[in-house]
Amino acid sequence: MKKIGILFGQENTYPPAFVERVNEKAKKQGLKLMAEPVAVTKVEQGEPLDYAVIIDRISQDVPFYRAMLKNAALCGTSVINNPFWWSADEKFFNNCLAVKLGVPVPKTILLPSFANPDDTNANSFRNLKLDWDAMMNVSGFPAYMKPHSGGGWKSVYRLNDLNDFYAKHPETNQLVMLLQEEIIFDDYFRCYCLDRQDVHIMPYEPRNPHHLRYDSQIKAKGDAAKKLLATIKDYVLKLNVALGYDFNTVEFAVKDGIPYAIDFCNPAPDADIHSVGQENFDWIVEASANMAIRRAQAQEFGKDNLTWGSYVRGNFGGATPAPAKAEVKPKAEAKPKAEAKPKAEAKPKAEAKKK
Repeated sequence: MKKIGILFGQENTYPPAFVERVNEKAKKQGLKLMAEPVAVTKVEQGEPLDYAVIIDRISQDVPFYRAMLKNAALCGTSVINNPFWWSADEKFFNNCLAVKLGVPVPKTILLPSFANPDDTNANSFRNLKLDWDAMMNVSGFPAYMKPHSGGGWKSVYRLNDLNDFYAKHPETNQLVMLLQEEIIFDDYFRCYCLDRQDVHIMPYEPRNPHHLRYDSQIKAKGDAAKKLLATIKDYVLKLNVALGYDFNTVEFAVKDGIPYAIDFCNPAPDADIHSVGQENFDWIVEASANMAIRRAQAQEFGKDNLTWGSYVRGNFGGATPAPAKAEVKPKAEAKPKAEAKPKAEAKPKAEAKKK
């Protein structure tokens, strides 16, 4: 009997609904599978957990869980999402990748932290010779300033002009921030993407109170709406195939018919019935139950059962890989190109403070 576990924190509606739906489907289909909340009794190096699949909803907030999940993945558990990639990923890289994929994104620059990182001094930043005027001209104003890594709308600022930037940047302390042009949107969408194949597009209004953000309707009509939704689905799949996320949301701000990807690093997205609403809740429960069952059936202990994005595998193009095959072919994840660009991804001094 293979076990599917869900690891979660303060959520009260999605986890039990997920467990119940997986068990219903397994019983109906006569599968030797069962789902339950993950029970952690001991974490020992190199020793597996008793789960074929774990849906991770909380390790971004609990470092102990992240370390535990890496060990479990090493021992053969199919962890959703890949804890190694989740640890490495951040929003500025996401934007860089989107540019390479041809997905429209707002003009964005990376800012050094206002306060010096701990254990650094003026000598730590001798390579930094930033042209602040040129940088500000990239995004222009109004603009949004937000952390280059993180989520939940924490430490997000709307800036009207340069004076506003100089007034608010000190509040960010040691956070490395993005400065991003504001997209005055006609439509806005949040899209679930499961298993890099199932997409659910939801009209979304980020300016509403949290519990009313999904209470929105698409404004585009007719053929324009059909074209827009098809384009959004295509972009969602491109991004998630490249990043390798099996459980994620992508947000788009639509201006003049062009969907700009605003945020697509949400590997533990909101799935609470009280905020997403009944229809969206039903979709995410059903789609995630189907994904977990597929992953459990394909999982083999002693093998790498993680999803690795096409970027890591050295491939920016091509069709969406079949999920089961993508997770059981380790050779596809070990191409030399996957680790051949250390200089492009590891420039520690790019996040230093101007002096």
